[in-house]
Amino acid sequence: MEISEFQKHIKEIYFANDSKRGKEKTFIWLVEEIGELAEEIRKSDKKNKAMEAEFADVFAWLCSEANLYGIEVEKCVIDKYGNGCPKCGKNPCECNIK
Repeated sequence: MEISEFQKHIKEIYFANDSKRGKEKTFIWLVEEIGELAEEIRKSDKKNKAMEAEFADVFAWLCSEANLYGIEVEKCVIDKYGNGCPKCGKNPCECNIK
């Protein structure tokens, strides 16, 4: 599944509820999921099922928030990062190389 397909899938499932909740409250849910991911990362530096689930939740809530604003996540990510680092234009990034 492509990112754009996943975002549409999330919209089909959650857009009605997200719209009722509103942009600000949906954003708060996204931030809470980021906090849960932070807890999993703090617990262990090794990949585990709980960490994978939190990464999935963060991405799904990000897509939900983008849907409320009519933003296509795949397009904006490719536009910004598709040609390498947006600052130095290199791939890999050379911004911090001295």
